[in-house]
Amino acid sequence: MDLRKLKTLIDLVSESNISELEITEADGKVRIVKADPNAAVVMAAAPVVQQAAVPAAAAPAVAAAPAPAAAPVEPAGHTVKSPMVGTYYGAASPGAKPFVEVGTVVKEGQAICIIEAMKIMNEIEADKSGTVTKVMCENGQAVEFGQPLFIIE
Repeated sequence: MDLRKLKTLIDLVSESNISELEITEADGKVRIVKADPNAAVVMAAAPVVQQAAVPAAAAPAVAAAPAPAAAPVEPAGHTVKSPMVGTYYGAASPGAKPFVEVGTVVKEGQAICIIEAMKIMNEIEADKSGTVTKVMCENGQAVEFGQPLFIIE
């Protein structure tokens, strides 16, 4: 979709009293949702882990400690990562059934979650077929680009 056309649609939604607009064309699908001005926005920041620099003399004594901590970072299976910065939603609307849960069998291209970025709801699709073995985000959690969302085996 043309960027000018998208901007025009966003302006139309923001100036009107509709709260949501979804358009599907041959080259893609766009869903624009206007935020409720009376609703409070709660954003949870992802935890940031900082690692202190280790002096060269102390490195041999500390070298064995980071290995066990690094093991859980790469779980077995295929990791589906966030393609953008935004807010993770596991369901299409509050109270709705989640797109996927642990044990759900997914096919490549199937919608598995939504990431809201700049008030636009972006459906994230599975990039591999398999069974969801782990959901790594909480509903409403802020996610970063490349952050693991799911493990599929």
